[in-house]
Amino acid sequence: MQTMGLSRLVLVTPLRFPDADADAMAAGADAILNAARVAASLDEALAGATLAIGFSARAREFAGTVLPVRAAMQEALRYAASGDVALVFGTEMSGLSNAELSRCQIVATIPAVSDFGSLNLAAAVQVAAYELRVAAHGDRVWTAPAFEPATQEEIELLFEQGERALIAIDFLRPAHPKRLLPRLRRLFSRARLEKEEVNILRGILARIEERVQNGWRK
Repeated sequence: MQTMGLSRLVLVTPLRFPDADADAMAAGADAILNAARVAASLDEALAGATLAIGFSARAREFAGTVLPVRAAMQEALRYAASGDVALVFGTEMSGLSNAELSRCQIVATIPAVSDFGSLNLAAAVQVAAYELRVAAHGDRVWTAPAFEPATQEEIELLFEQGERALIAIDFLRPAHPKRLLPRLRRLFSRARLEKEEVNILRGILARIEERVQNGWRK
């Protein structure tokens, strides 16, 4: 929950709370546990919510509106503009009962293979929390630093030096070049070489040329 920016946790008749094992497994998210509210029933937990979304992998005869989790989280976001939305999960062992699920206006399910579609509770909550965050904030992620790209002139000098080095080691035969150089150009074009990368490659080629000129002596 904390990883995805959620903070309000309501526990319905937990066996133990507070619980030392829960604190240990919270992995730094103690604030969510410390602020958790305990309710005596699901109805009490849902009091005041404008929308309740129950999660279940099992088909139910009287489930009402059933949506994949991504669409359900879009609905959650829409209703959250005017009130509280509850994401409802059952127990680890049996999930939500039919009676509990009937308290929810939407049933959300996480698409999975038909013969092994059940997730453990923590995994289901993580998927739901992730989808809700993407619905609210998009899927922007951190970006790698940008380095200065090589100029066309620098790339051409690299190819000229590379061609000389390949001829020197008898890998490229000028009389029968075939398609080696065009393919190398295509390879480096896809790579979108940076200035420092060109300098590294030219340094390698210079070393090859030096070794050839010295008869490959150490």
